[in-house]
Amino acid sequence: MGRKLETGWAHGVAVHESFGSVVAQVAEVSLDNGEPRVRRVVTAIDCGTPIAPNQIAAQMEAAPATDIRGPLRQDHLEGWRGRADQFRQLPCPAHERGPPRGDLYRAFDHPPSGVGEPGTPVIAPAVANALLVLTGKPTTSLPFVQA
Repeated sequence: MGRKLETGWAHGVAVHESFGSVVAQVAEVSLDNGEPRVRRVVTAIDCGTPIAPNQIAAQMEAAPATDIRGPLRQDHLEGWRGRADQFRQLPCPAHERGPPRGDLYRAFDHPPSGVGEPGTPVIAPAVANALLVLTGKPTTSLPFVQA
């Protein structure tokens, strides 16, 4: 992300394609008492010609903060379903652990494609790849922090 990281931090990268869009994320991660801390996320999306650029930015900036909740901690899940009756009731990571900030870079050279779901599945693998750099051990199950 353009600069050298201080000791104890690593970048993880993930790419996903769905609904005609390609999304890539780079997560800046450290371990704090054994728990992942996501300091920054840079998101890039190619979703074709923009119809509502501000909405695209909002979707891509919000995705890392909301979509890390399940993979991050087991106490947010119950049998891989959110414990809360509604998704919005699941807690976001505490301020000091996130929410990660999103930056958006767009490339448009084809007809419009999806922006709602494509940002969702990218953050967990990006964090897992950063944890691999930090620990030398691959993530073989989720959530990252067991209750």
